[in-house]
Amino acid sequence: KVCVLFNIAALSTQIAETQNLDSEEGLQKANKKLQSAAGIFTALKDRVVGLIEQEPTPDLEPECLGVLSSLCLAQAQELVVQKALKDSMKDNIVAKLAGHADDLFAEVMKVMQKESVRTLWDKDWLSVVSGKQALYNGLSQFHQSKVCNAAKNIGEEISRLQYCLELFQACQTRSGMAGLGGCSDWVKRANRALTDAKKDNDFIYHERIPDVKQLTAIGRAAVVKPTVLPDKFLPNDKELFAALMPVHIHQAVAAYEVRKQEMVGKELNRMKEGTNMLNEILNSMNLPAALEDTTGGGVPASLKEKSAAVIEAGGVDELERLVRELPDLLQRNTDLLTEAERMLREEAESDSTLRAQHGARWSRTPSDKLTGTFSANATKYRTIINNATQADAVVKEKLSTHMQGMKALAGGESVLAQQLPSGAGGSGGSSTSRLKALMEEVETLKAERAVIESELKGTNPDMKTVFLQAAANGALNEPVLSVQSLGRSFGPLQQQVGESVTRQEKIIAEVQDLYQPFIQERGGEGGARENA
Repeated sequence: KVCVLFNIAALSTQIAETQNLDSEEGLQKANKKLQSAAGIFTALKDRVVGLIEQEPTPDLEPECLGVLSSLCLAQAQELVVQKALKDSMKDNIVAKLAGHADDLFAEVMKVMQKESVRTLWDKDWLSVVSGKQALYNGLSQFHQSKVCNAAKNIGEEISRLQYCLELFQACQTRSGMAGLGGCSDWVKRANRALTDAKKDNDFIYHERIPDVKQLTAIGRAAVVKPTVLPDKFLPNDKELFAALMPVHIHQAVAAYEVRKQEMVGKELNRMKEGTNMLNEILNSMNLPAALEDTTGGGVPASLKEKSAAVIEAGGVDELERLVRELPDLLQRNTDLLTEAERMLREEAESDSTLRAQHGARWSRTPSDKLTGTFSANATKYRTIINNATQADAVVKEKLSTHMQGMKALAGGESVLAQQLPSGAGGSGGSSTSRLKALMEEVETLKAERAVIESELKGTNPDMKTVFLQAAANGALNEPVLSVQSLGRSFGPLQQQVGESVTRQEKIIAEVQDLYQPFIQERGGEGGARENA
């Protein structure tokens, strides 16, 4: 962990170094990365001794980590000064920012020269740090001189300009680079300002030039600080290793999933069978279509809705396209499953061979236990594919049988009106209103079942945590824990399914009692229009 954190900090400094410092975004990103690196180095400095049992390598020694943290922080403050200059901030602000950069680089220069770490750096590191310390001290003095100029303190202005020129010269001498941080340009600007100030003082102000040691200290503006080491660097990203767990926990979770799927499947089948039976009974009575106006007054509302749904879904052309895709999709899924089965088979054969070859020395978990869940899933998916193959044939047969009706629905209201015969029969009687109310109850029942189905499929208790805690306490009993969890999570939903089935039985009984009186009140079994 220590090494990973160190590398994250080192990479952060490299990311900062590659930024375009001429852009606002580049400056901000580089600054954040340097403060983040400083925070990591600071955290490691305080914890490394306790985290590493053996003697740390030189780069992980607390003194070295302290230097790296101080250096990153000084460079972050340096970027703040650069942004202030770029944004043309007030001179007194720039002077304070540069003054704090001077302090930070002075601290870096001090700790880098300790005997325990001075051999760790490249020979030019200390000279560059020393040069930058002089540079930012000089920039602080230069911008404070401009504050003095605005306040007409010409004597202090001249003293600070003279001092800043000494510091700029020290920067060039120490670093061996005349242009470090634009130092040569600052020298020119300071010389011009000093010449103007001396001229004004000689002819106008005649102020005494105070000694540098007598000058008022410039304030400091500490903007940067080490970023606190977070618990997670990417809190919103998925944990890569969150799904890893011991084999026995994985097997317990897999067993629980099988139990859950069986229970959910059983309840879904109860609702599906109930809904199918309800639809068959209502269709045999031509309900709810028989309740609509079938006396010839246009296309019934239910047919209009179905026609609109078919057209919106793409009509017959979309149906035919989907049917044409079925063979390719079947072949692709079959190939994927066959390849997975081959890999499982080869793994089992390899395990058997090595177990026979090495005997007791081959202590790996047996293949049938290690891949049992995958093999069970492969068998399940093979059954699904076989069932899908048969279902494809049924779909094609039904599509062929009902193609004319689908074409009529896809044709819209005008085509439907042409194909519907003229109406016959009465308009119903006293039982009609009650049957309509029952049909509304049927729709409510189906909507409730859709919600229950969604909840059944979407309920996923965190059994991994439960099993891990039980294993830690030495009480991992998968069957008992699974049954208890399933009862808590799915018991109320099972009760809702039972109540839904009971309501359906009552609705069906009442519909059957009302159907014959409804037909008699309408004057017979209905005409050709109703049958259509």
